[in-house]
Amino acid sequence: MFNKRIKIKKLLGGQPSGQQVTVMGWVKSFRNNQFIALNDGSTNSNIQVVTELGKFDEALLRRITISAALKVSGQLVPSLGKGQQMEIKAGEIIILGDSDAEKYPLQPKKHSLEFLREIAHLRFRTNTFGAVFRVRHSLAFAIHQFFNEKGFVYLHTPIITASDAEGAGEMFKVTTLPFDNTPRTADGEVNYKEDFFGRATNLTVSGQLEGELGATGLGEIYTFGPTFRAENSNTPRHLAEFWMIEPEMAFCDLEDNMNLAEEFIKYIIRYAMEHNREDLDFLQQRLMEEEKQLPQDKRSEMNLLSKLEFVLNNAFERITYTEAVDILLLSPPYKKKKFQYEVKWGMDLQSEHERYLVEKHFKKPVIVTDYPAAIKAFYMRQNDDGKTVAAMDILAPGIGEIVGGSQREERLEKLEARMKAMNVPQEELSWYLDTRRFGTVPHAGFGLGFERMVQFVTGMSNIRDVIPFPRTPKNAAF
Repeated sequence: MFNKRIKIKKLLGGQPSGQQVTVMGWVKSFRNNQFIALNDGSTNSNIQVVTELGKFDEALLRRITISAALKVSGQLVPSLGKGQQMEIKAGEIIILGDSDAEKYPLQPKKHSLEFLREIAHLRFRTNTFGAVFRVRHSLAFAIHQFFNEKGFVYLHTPIITASDAEGAGEMFKVTTLPFDNTPRTADGEVNYKEDFFGRATNLTVSGQLEGELGATGLGEIYTFGPTFRAENSNTPRHLAEFWMIEPEMAFCDLEDNMNLAEEFIKYIIRYAMEHNREDLDFLQQRLMEEEKQLPQDKRSEMNLLSKLEFVLNNAFERITYTEAVDILLLSPPYKKKKFQYEVKWGMDLQSEHERYLVEKHFKKPVIVTDYPAAIKAFYMRQNDDGKTVAAMDILAPGIGEIVGGSQREERLEKLEARMKAMNVPQEELSWYLDTRRFGTVPHAGFGLGFERMVQFVTGMSNIRDVIPFPRTPKNAAF
């Protein structure tokens, strides 16, 4: 019975000529016991189903309530009503699933995003989240298409790992050891030799190190998978579980890396704009209504689509970290003491600094390069000045850092010295050092946080609203 179904999006893209069609979806509204607004999730637009008065049993009509699931067969005809070009003159209505309208949490009114997070299992049925997750899908598809066209190999790096690529230590432990009777060594330490893997393991914070192994044999690879940070950050910008895209390229330096990242970002934004215009129009209108509640100085200078077009049509500004600090030191917010965090060479740029550079000073995406070695990871290539490394961050309007990457240190002796200085155990990463011992090459890569990219394209202000089931401190529902 289901293979005759036509999706509402496809239906609305055609012409009504009295043809017989079958649609299935959920009831959005039922007016005057005659007009059903039906939606199947393929688009935010509903198809109107007209039930001829007296044709259907009253008991059946009483079951047509908000969110009831229907199968409707009938004739597709031009609509005489306002707001739609076509409608279905119902010949048969089958109720696939009843819905108690009084208990259904999503009433036909505007709900806050905070409330919808509490019923995340149902928020897919709203227009906002329908649009967000269709855009998310398009961006994910475009990512694979971009790298496939470039000849990259899609590499699945491990989710359970014994290495800490970032050196941050904020990782989720993976263990089968009993908590109530944990085996201990003679000196009282946890005896991981008794654990499932025979050693301490964690959920991955990055697939980069393993990605480098692939790149130094396959040439160019990319990963696209879940990563985990046990950082106790309860903010609109952080998740404990999120998705990362991490390409690694052999025979590639920092400039090549920046060029690829800029091309990549523009490609996937362009794809979404070409394939999800209806959703983006809706999200733009939603954002404009949301910003009406804000003071004038807090509102965006450009609407959502203008911002995306601006990114596509302008080369990203490229500056060094040192130049960025100099700009901040001369900025009005610094002089008026409006920055919460101090500005000086050697500090890590904070979100307020990044957003000033992007939104106020350059008014376009910015790539900052050559950060102080002291605030960056051990694997980044050391510059000749002895103080900085060949790192790059891409900063985007509204959210700050969206990409972080670097040229990797390919010189064995320099990498070993850096690891020693940062107390990174070389024996545990001997497999990583082998790529420098046997045919080392200049290589580079970057990581893009997928949810931040989805945030940027959809205009959603909270990262919890661009992932289906957010994992945050004290929250692991579903």
